[in-house]
Amino acid sequence: MYVAYGNTNIMVAQLSKDGLSEVRSQQVYSSGSTDIEGSHMYKANGYYWIMPTKVASGEWVLRSTSPWGPYEQRVLFDSVPGPLSSAGWAHQGGMVSTQDGKWYYIAFMDSYPGGRIPVMAPLTWSSDGWPQLVKNGSGNWGTTYPAPVQTSQTVPPPTGTDNFVGSSLSNEWEWNHNPDTSKWRFAGGSGGLILGTATVTNDLFTARNTLTHRIIGPKSIATFQFDISQMNDGDRAGAAMFRDQSAYIGIHKSGSTASVVMVNNLTLGANWVTQSTGTIVATGPAISSSTLWLRVSADITPAFGQSPVRQTTFRYSTDGVSYTQLGPAFLLNNDWTYFTGYRYAAFNFATKALGGQVTLKSFSMEKSG
Repeated sequence: MYVAYGNTNIMVAQLSKDGLSEVRSQQVYSSGSTDIEGSHMYKANGYYWIMPTKVASGEWVLRSTSPWGPYEQRVLFDSVPGPLSSAGWAHQGGMVSTQDGKWYYIAFMDSYPGGRIPVMAPLTWSSDGWPQLVKNGSGNWGTTYPAPVQTSQTVPPPTGTDNFVGSSLSNEWEWNHNPDTSKWRFAGGSGGLILGTATVTNDLFTARNTLTHRIIGPKSIATFQFDISQMNDGDRAGAAMFRDQSAYIGIHKSGSTASVVMVNNLTLGANWVTQSTGTIVATGPAISSSTLWLRVSADITPAFGQSPVRQTTFRYSTDGVSYTQLGPAFLLNNDWTYFTGYRYAAFNFATKALGGQVTLKSFSMEKSG
């Protein structure tokens, strides 16, 4: 078992049979002044292959008859326009084969503010045994290719409504931290997800049990239905556009009063240290009902490295029918630093004492124009 790793100076490590310890490691290749990283290692067609990315723009291929080298090198592609504009270059991928012997290159593009998205292109093999990327007639990445595998299997669409009925979260959900499992549970019956406060803090970035959901692009609307009747004094709950630069619409509970607010300017530094816990930029009415709908309308049209700034707006409703915008549009960050990009997020944390809870009755996501 072997692993390739390193930046510029590529190392190979041999692991023990159980994969838990290192037996041997050594440098097998150096790219000199060119930055390469993110290696994938394979054994195929009688060779050991290492595929490092030329940082953010291309893919190199190294091959040898021994895992320890010497390695030959070729460029699979460099700065080839991808299938999606304003999303950088495809890079940092690897090779996969199908059961019928066809080969494909699978990688990603930097589709910020939405995050990295997968892309795929077929591979052919040259007469001397090197992989070659199949491009379109213009020498670019194709916008479409034949499906590599025909199947009757289907997957649920990313759009629709989740009522949290069952015993496990669907695969679209991801906790921002390892969750405190004692502070969340399914409500049972007609559904709902109970989020108890798990952290006493004034910082959304450090609050435990923030639940995030990938955003469908280029534009979509997410609606969160909350039961807020069990919030305690000092609790903060709501729906966020969540990344290193974040904003949210939510409920701030003060005494017996629950006020709907928009909070902007939540900022996390590149070192994972919070720089700002945010500013209340708009305050709506006090909410007397137990149920509140919060809506986030997001535009994540790719704008990586571009001057256009995508926007998100926040709305609330007390009946699930009529929605009122609260606060100004939130301007999204197009940078790459936090690779995952923006997520929709549901949160609940305490600023005074634990014990309060909200129930996320439903979440829906739909495409918008």
